[in-house]
Amino acid sequence: METLIGWTLSHWWLFAIIGCFLFVACYRWTFRLFGIVIIPQSSIGIVNKKFVLFGANRNLSDGQIIALKGEAGIQADTLAPGLHWGYWPWQYEIVIEDFITIKKGWIGVVESRDGRPISAGRILAKHVECDLFQNAREFLSNGGERGPQIAIIPPGTYRINTSLFTINTTDVVEIEDGKVGIVTTKEGKPLPSGEIAGPEIPNHSMFQNGQAFLDNGGFKGLQEQVILAGCYFFNPWLVSVEMVEMTTVPIAHVGVVISYVGEAGKDVTGDGFKHGNLVSHGERGVWVDPLDPGMYPINTRTHRVENVPTANIVLNWATGKSEAHNLDKNLCTIKVRSSDGFTFNLDVAQIINICRNYAPRVIAMFGSVSNLVTQVLEPTIGNYFRNAAQGSDVIEFLAERQARQEDAKKQIGRALEEYNVGAIDTLIGDIVPPEDLMKTLTDRKIAEQQKVTFQTQQMAEDTRKELEQSKAMAATQANVVASERKVTIANFEAQAAIENAKGQAESKKVNAEADAMVTTTVGNAEAGKIKAIGSAEAEVTQLKINSMESGNYAAVQIANALASNKIKLVPDIMISGSGSGSNNIADILLAQMIVKNQDSAKGVAPQSVAKKAAPVEAKVD
Repeated sequence: METLIGWTLSHWWLFAIIGCFLFVACYRWTFRLFGIVIIPQSSIGIVNKKFVLFGANRNLSDGQIIALKGEAGIQADTLAPGLHWGYWPWQYEIVIEDFITIKKGWIGVVESRDGRPISAGRILAKHVECDLFQNAREFLSNGGERGPQIAIIPPGTYRINTSLFTINTTDVVEIEDGKVGIVTTKEGKPLPSGEIAGPEIPNHSMFQNGQAFLDNGGFKGLQEQVILAGCYFFNPWLVSVEMVEMTTVPIAHVGVVISYVGEAGKDVTGDGFKHGNLVSHGERGVWVDPLDPGMYPINTRTHRVENVPTANIVLNWATGKSEAHNLDKNLCTIKVRSSDGFTFNLDVAQIINICRNYAPRVIAMFGSVSNLVTQVLEPTIGNYFRNAAQGSDVIEFLAERQARQEDAKKQIGRALEEYNVGAIDTLIGDIVPPEDLMKTLTDRKIAEQQKVTFQTQQMAEDTRKELEQSKAMAATQANVVASERKVTIANFEAQAAIENAKGQAESKKVNAEADAMVTTTVGNAEAGKIKAIGSAEAEVTQLKINSMESGNYAAVQIANALASNKIKLVPDIMISGSGSGSNNIADILLAQMIVKNQDSAKGVAPQSVAKKAAPVEAKVD
């Protein structure tokens, strides 16, 4: 025994742990025996009263499940966290439940199990102030209704009697940037006959306060009002949202709004426009003021925006060819018949323009630009060219293409003015005449071109001939120029020579005249001198002759002459005359002079000649 006691004392801590475990496990039952209830933090106690011994209201009325006056059953009031007295276990059953927590990004949708019946024609119970369903007594006392509640619970933590309210969570509705939300409500007044959407209702916080929406006269069904980008607490039992892209009006376009809701508008175009009605902003019909380029939160279920190009629009009547706008995707090449029975195709391009202020009128008349193309432009342009082709043959039509194009521009422009559309230009593209006719024209053209080619070649040959001549002339041009320059120079030299000769002649004349005068003067002087000398010599000779005979004087003169000229006394040449046969001295001298002159002409010295030559005997008969 002592050993057991000692072991127990030494292991007291083990018994302490076991005791604590038993206390924790049985504390509620222990306190419950004394009517004490402990509610932990983040929890509530739902009280179920098992019976009532005394009092008139001992049991719940028919259909009632929550007790408000102490009746037996589930009590409306709950126990908050803490310590509570007087809840004896044989009379009360306490169920501990955790707080209701609505996480971020979620909302709580509430359904009540007790309360008044919902009014006829409604599907959601009206909103009752009850501290967001945390005060069940206030909810039931203020006329809360059984069933789905129109009010919602935002994110947070709540002490809600789950025996009365069932809480379901759902996502918060988020409208993305660049989109709008189109709202359809499941509760409200019926739409008036002829209306497709309920008008905008104020003061309901963008459909987040369902009770305010109904109290202000909201209609059931599609709503004209849209919601913009953001997060919203929508009760899914009341509101459904469809997200659509915002309406975009591109650059170089305007948006013409066609409204299917609103009051019937009064036409603002006046009597001049009889093709449709244009109304003011917010009224039903085609709005007179278009939307400029940009993005707009348009309800596409109640309004339609028709984008109308305000830049020039090119429409092609050509099979397989279409512009980016696709307004001409159904247009094809125009087939026409000429007056001479030929059928051929032609491509046409029409340029039109719709100005900003006239865009609503075009939409009021046709509903869309594509309808304008199919209802007006296609028949107008097709018929014009068919009529034009029938008034001429193919060759004439081809030859007058430019004139046809100008006339088409004027005629089509006048036709489109009635529809407030500007015709910028009409262009005739490819024309495909019949193949047989084209072959004939081609052959003719080839023959004409060949003729032109031959003529051109001939002209080229003539030109080449002229070129060769020009080249030859150019090649001799230098000589011609040189010759011309020589002629010019010769002319100048001749003129210079003439002038020089004239000058020399004049000079010589002057010199001759001077020389003549000098000669005359000198001659006269010489003559006088010679005369004087001759006279003197004559007088002397006469005196000498007078002193001796004449024959003797002559012999003396001859001897002097021979001596002065070194003439041999025996002559090399003997000259005999017919006279007395004797040699005359004069003849001898003459012969000597002849020989001397011949030797001088031959370049032989007279002496050598004299040595070689045999004596010549000249005989003169």
